[in-house]
Amino acid sequence: MKKTLFKLIAFVTVGVMLLGTLVGCGSKDTDGNGDSSAQTENALEKSDDSQSSSSRVDIGVVLPTKDEPRWVQDETRFKEALKDTDYYVEILFSQGSPAKEKENVEALLAKGIKVLIICPHDGSAAAAAAEAAKKEGVTVISYDRLITDTDAIDYYVTFDSVAVGMAQAQYLVDKASGSGNPLYLYAGAASDNNAFLFFEGAWKVLQPKIADGTFVIKNSSEAVALQDKEELTREEMSKIISQVTTNWDFNEAKSKAEAHLTAAKKEDKGDVFILAPNDGTARSIADVFAMDKDVTSYVITGQDAEKASIQYIIDGKQSMTVFKDVRTLVKDAIDMAINVLQDKTPETTGSYNNGEIDVKAKQTEVIVVDKENVKSVLIDSGYYDASEFTGIE
Repeated sequence: MKKTLFKLIAFVTVGVMLLGTLVGCGSKDTDGNGDSSAQTENALEKSDDSQSSSSRVDIGVVLPTKDEPRWVQDETRFKEALKDTDYYVEILFSQGSPAKEKENVEALLAKGIKVLIICPHDGSAAAAAAEAAKKEGVTVISYDRLITDTDAIDYYVTFDSVAVGMAQAQYLVDKASGSGNPLYLYAGAASDNNAFLFFEGAWKVLQPKIADGTFVIKNSSEAVALQDKEELTREEMSKIISQVTTNWDFNEAKSKAEAHLTAAKKEDKGDVFILAPNDGTARSIADVFAMDKDVTSYVITGQDAEKASIQYIIDGKQSMTVFKDVRTLVKDAIDMAINVLQDKTPETTGSYNNGEIDVKAKQTEVIVVDKENVKSVLIDSGYYDASEFTGIE
């Protein structure tokens, strides 16, 4: 009996000691040197914030894809822009699918958003998503790309896309001399209204120089057939774009450039000029032209100031890019959304016809960047850090 009682007391004593050890371990934070009560309080505050954010979304943002650096950068900027406000945002990606885009919008509507900021993959197809939001009384802001063929759009925040095309073309004109310079045209996706606006701007500047013989188009029979026409209809632009579209796809741009150079004669090469619609396609096209032994030099355009293309510009592989300061565009979109949430009228600077209505727009300026000013525009302004590149002087 005494023996059994002794064993029981020993068992209880060991149990208490083990419990004390466990409690002692639990009182330390992950660094091993913080106050446990303060640590727990901070964790609860963060948990409450997270819970509030997940159950309440004021502004929904839908971006076209996570496969392009530009849109990942935009995601970061949106989060930073709302960090010090009282508003919650949720950002979703549609991965190039209008069906997924509409699904994303419906998910955000279920969370009670008051403002939808949406950059469509396909401007016309996105009308269904915009109409679903409008039906719920949500203010719809078309971001960067215009949603077309619907009256369910309240505002449009954009860079001046026509000005982008004009800047790209003017750069080619400024670098050209003499006559008969081979010109290769490339465009964005026919499903993207911006692709037409870029091309419209480029044609305005290039067409007079094509007509006077400075440039000779080498890769589009449709463009050659229309080269004497100063202003093109959308249908005429569509014919050209259908021949030279990259669909904003790096691999498609590469394949198209390879096919064009394979079909071109030696005299269609030499010192060439290339209208590339954006940085990703510019790099793919530039790589192809650089590998052709009959191409002695090339001048190629771009836009978006992607890091990879800035390095290409520094290295002399890409000639220029049109810098569209995403910080400004995101700020314009967020300012507009907050004005709506506060029942104020957002500032606008113009309008764009989307095929159904004239949409009030806030436009952001663009800047041409090449090797001469890349440091002052992108590094000195704090947009990028010099350590992200090699060869910056």
